[in-house]
Amino acid sequence: MHIRLLTTLVFSAMALYAGPLLAQTPTAPQPRACPTEVPAGATCYTGEDGLGGFYWIALPANWKPDTGVLVMHAHGGPADTGPAKLERGEEDIKRWAITVKAGYAWAGSTYRRGGFGVSMAAEDTERLRRHFVKNFGQPRRTILHGQSYGGSVASKGAELYATVEGPNGPVKGPYDGMLLTSGMLGGGTSTYNFRIDLRVVYQYVCKNHPKADEPQYPLWQGLPMDAKLTRAELANRVDECTGVRKPAAQRSEQQKANLANIVNVIRIPERSLIAHLNWATWLFRDLTQLRLGNRNPFTTAGVQYKGSSDDAALNAGVLRYTADPAAVAELAKDSDPAGRINMPVVALHAVNDPTAFVELESSYRETLERAGTANLLVQNFSDESEHSFLSDPQYPALFTALLDWIDKNDKPTPQKIAALCKGYEAAYGETCKLLPDYRAQPLSSRVAPR
Repeated sequence: MHIRLLTTLVFSAMALYAGPLLAQTPTAPQPRACPTEVPAGATCYTGEDGLGGFYWIALPANWKPDTGVLVMHAHGGPADTGPAKLERGEEDIKRWAITVKAGYAWAGSTYRRGGFGVSMAAEDTERLRRHFVKNFGQPRRTILHGQSYGGSVASKGAELYATVEGPNGPVKGPYDGMLLTSGMLGGGTSTYNFRIDLRVVYQYVCKNHPKADEPQYPLWQGLPMDAKLTRAELANRVDECTGVRKPAAQRSEQQKANLANIVNVIRIPERSLIAHLNWATWLFRDLTQLRLGNRNPFTTAGVQYKGSSDDAALNAGVLRYTADPAAVAELAKDSDPAGRINMPVVALHAVNDPTAFVELESSYRETLERAGTANLLVQNFSDESEHSFLSDPQYPALFTALLDWIDKNDKPTPQKIAALCKGYEAAYGETCKLLPDYRAQPLSSRVAPR
């Protein structure tokens, strides 16, 4: 069989969408000792989802479904590209134990596998919600929380399950509201453009990923499937070229120049360079070769890069690629939000997020504006430089504001949420860093348009 046809058939069999598999049954929740980060008195459960994934559930002390709130968590990444691991869920429940401390039940899926698949992850999250209801009862309210890549998952899930079939036709879906934190909200077709930019700019500057004596490949592939390169080896190559892991005083003049050219053009902080290259290597390999049938969804043709010591030479020398329209369409179907939501949405993003650019919030706002649903979105920003977790009291303030909006039709303002946050500082022991007057700039102001 022709190799291209075989690849297409394999891709079709493992498509980004995986709805038909949802007939399989998850295992019953089994009691499990809660991690120490979870508040005392809570009860925790784990199980398998029947598709290869795992889940964790945590119930606060005295939680009852008729009065309680359930937070369905969609986790970030995807950092791993192999089979799902129970430990992934344990990491999430530790990180988001503040949800349980605030009095809400928490449930999170590892997703059925690592690697890219936004709609798949949304299906797995909804599947777990149904399993929760079956075993613990229907909560009074259910909030969908997406963090980082999970922001893509949640925003897609909010649309996929905006309505469900009832006995007399479609009815409103199971989620009452959505919280998006540090979200990758531009959809796969635009969120990752800066990482293909990073690959071509890095290669122009450093010429070691791949090295000249290694097999050459189009950089949009991430890495050949049979390549043996490890993350440690890639980090060493980056360090050799840029000195990024050394104190600035220990870098050579050439390393300083190389590093400046890369981070000034891509507009990322030095500390996130290796992490972004990891995603643009192993996640790109998973996305393009396993999920998109070795088709390219990324374009660098015609893109004008700015910020280097010699932009003319850079733009003349970087590798240029043109996206395959079929790959773009498939990726858009799986991961791009359309704005067709019917629930209140509250978002939070650090203005100096090193992983998910704050300008992605503008992309999501513009998507909702085009769909006529922007009135359902309230965005908040904080004066922080982190991605995975922000100041503690900000989260209960966001949940409180979102639930007041749902229960009382009291739509919050960023100013109200900032005031709520101040009220939680004593209980949560950290300082609120919200910037109620901030507004994110368009993504095109940060990432070269194409």
